[in-house]
Order: sequence, then structure tokens, then C-alpha cells
Amino acid sequence: MRYLCIDLGDKRTGLAVGDTETWLVSPDEVLEVPVTHDAGRAILDALVRAARDRGAGALVVGLPINMDDTEGPRAKKVRALADKIAAATGLQIHFQDERLSSVQADWQMSRSGMTRGEKKSRRDALAAASILTDFFTHLKEQSTRAPAGSAADSTPESAPGDAANTQH
Repeated sequence: MRYLCIDLGDKRTGLAVGDTETWLVSPDEVLEVPVTHDAGRAILDALVRAARDRGAGALVVGLPINMDDTEGPRAKKVRALADKIAAATGLQIHFQDERLSSVQADWQMSRSGMTRGEKKSRRDALAAASILTDFFTHLKEQSTRAPAGSAADSTPESAPGDAANTQH
């Protein structure tokens, strides 16, 4: 199955794509659409278009979980937008803890030779790729723990990982 991962930000939203046939993940694009622009319709339209254009069969949305494992106001906003994305696309949404994904992206670019501006333009897509990689790791772990013929042998009925990984 082909997945589109969304790392939602206030000003920029990172996208990454990957599939469960090859388990390859690639940073894709950074949408420079503020979440509040046009009461959120602009980012919703851009994400619906991105899912369609990339042939996504499901979506993974980075969920900003606090370091103490609680969900704050930002996580509630992400979940609310994810509900709208699910309704508009008809695609299943999986949430994946996004803690430290931006730190991982920064680390990947630290010795890249990119300018500050180049790093800024790629950071969110790399963070989305990190989130999707984590999601795939959980999927693979789940499938190796499940008995043959169970739901984990195919597309999961529930998102992998901890309690933050719920879906609609």
C-alpha cells in the first residue's frame, strides 16, 4: 500500500511518501500554506490534492505528543484537521508520534553543505520521512509478532505502536 505522510506545521507542512511493498520512504514536498489561511481550507485542499496526486491508499499524520506522553492543544488541532482530511479523501488516517522528527531532520542535514535557507525548505519533508519510517518500523514489528493469517499480516486494522497511534 502507498502511504502519504503529513507533518503538519503552522506555516509549512512536510510530505513524504512510501509503500509497504518496498518499505522505501522518500521526502516529497513542503507545502508553504499556513494552516490558518482561508480558515484552513487552503491547506485542506492542498493535502487532498497531494493524496490524490500521489495515489495514496492511506495517510500517516504526525501527532505532536508531549515528552510526558500527553496530548496538548497542538495535538487536538492536528486530530481535528485529520478528521477533515479523512472526510475529504475517504482515506484511512494513522497517527504516528512525531517527537524528535525535526531534530532527526536537522541531524541529517547537519553536514550536508546546504545553506540555512535550503535546509529550511527541506526540513519538514525530511521530518515527514522520519515519521513515516517510524510508522513502517512499527508496522513491520507488528507483522512479525502476529500469528499467520491475522489482521497484522495485511493492512493493519489498527495503527501500530503506542496509544498515540490511533486512527479514524
